[in-house]
Amino acid sequence: MIAIIKAEQLKWKRSFIPKLLWLTPIMTLLLSAVLMGGTFFQTGAYNWWYSMLLPGALTICCALVVEKDKKMKYHSLLALPLDLKKIWLAKILATSLWLLLITIIFFIGITAGGLLFNHSLPLTSSLLSALIIFLTFLWQIPLCLFLAAKLGTYLAILINLVANIIGIVAFADGDLWYSYPFAIGARLLCSTLGILPNGLPVPEGSPLFNNSVILPGLLIALALFIMISFLTAKWFQNREAK
Repeated sequence: MIAIIKAEQLKWKRSFIPKLLWLTPIMTLLLSAVLMGGTFFQTGAYNWWYSMLLPGALTICCALVVEKDKKMKYHSLLALPLDLKKIWLAKILATSLWLLLITIIFFIGITAGGLLFNHSLPLTSSLLSALIIFLTFLWQIPLCLFLAAKLGTYLAILINLVANIIGIVAFADGDLWYSYPFAIGARLLCSTLGILPNGLPVPEGSPLFNNSVILPGLLIALALFIMISFLTAKWFQNREAK
């Protein structure tokens, strides 16, 4: 499996995927520095990160992961003496490593920026928030790979961005956040960052500060990751070259 993951990553060398790894965090941090700055730099950057820029970058990454194989109608993959399920899972794991790296880069950048503008978030809260974002976005990887393979790049980006926006606007600060997967991350971050999805501070005494939702939310997200990975791998295993 490790060899297949490395082979997948080799395909990315001349693509936009490695550039996204650096450009997206830098754009987010610069945007927050210009528009927010000061003590609001970190909370503003986190808000831009999980609500818009990371969902967009992740969907583009997933689309690019399947684009080359899709253009060849998967003939190169179907000719290999390998289980197609393993190839699909390798794509998911390789993209998950990309998500981990971009999360680490963002965390390093936001920590450095916090030192520059004076910390507005405790380091532990920032680290926990970064971990939550990574774990609650994992399940979107197999979903976005499937959408890109099935519907194409532009529809995959549109569907995932709209779904994330709906989750943030309509469900994240409500009682039914757990019923809409795209809202889980935003809801958990209310308790760690102390800001609402719209960027405003969580009102004092609000139940949104309750951090008892973190563990159940993460378990739901991880269960979704496993389930969607398995279902889409089965789908990919059964496909034929057209």
